[in-house]
Amino acid sequence: MAAWVGLRVYCTLLTEMAHDLTWLNSLSDAEAADELLKCCGSKRWAHHVASGRPYDALDDLIATANDIWWSLDSNDWLEAFRSHPKIGEQNAAEQVAQQSREWSTDEQSGVASASPETSDELARLNREYEQKFGFIFIICATGKTPEEILSALRERLKNDAAVELQVAATEQNKITELRLKKLLSAS
Repeated sequence: MAAWVGLRVYCTLLTEMAHDLTWLNSLSDAEAADELLKCCGSKRWAHHVASGRPYDALDDLIATANDIWWSLDSNDWLEAFRSHPKIGEQNAAEQVAQQSREWSTDEQSGVASASPETSDELARLNREYEQKFGFIFIICATGKTPEEILSALRERLKNDAAVELQVAATEQNKITELRLKKLLSAS
C-alpha cells in the first residue's frame, strides 16, 4: 500500500511539473521573458531562455538557462546582480517584480536572526565589497546562517576583480536555478 501511495504522489508531481512547463511554454515570448526576469534580472538571459521554448522537462530548461547564462557578457551579469537587494537589505538597485522581492526576502531570511554585531559587520563589509568590485555581494543565501554569509564575504574580499566576477556569476546562477524551480511550482 505504501508503495502505491508513493507512486501516486510521484505521478502527481510529474503531472504538476508537466502542467507548469505547459504553462511556461504557452506564454507569448514577451510574457515568458517577464516571468523569467523574476528568476534572473538579465533581460538578454530572459529573452534567450524564453525564445528557447518549448521545454520538455525541467532539466532541459535548467540546462538551457545555464548555457545561456555562461554565454552572456559581464554587463548582463551586472544587470542581473542589480536585481538583488544587498544582504540584509530589502530593496534592489533596479525595480523588480513583487515575486522577486518576496523570493529575496525568503532567501535572505537567515540574516534576520543575525546579532547586531554580525549585522553591522555585514553592512560594513558589503560597503567595502561594493567599493572594491563595483557591484553588490551576491551569494546564494538560501539555508545559510548569517555567520556563514559573513565568512564567505570575508573570503571573497580577498579575490581579485576577475575571479570575483566569476564567483558572483556562479552564485547568481545558483539563485537562478532555485528560482526557476520556484517559478514553476508557483504557476
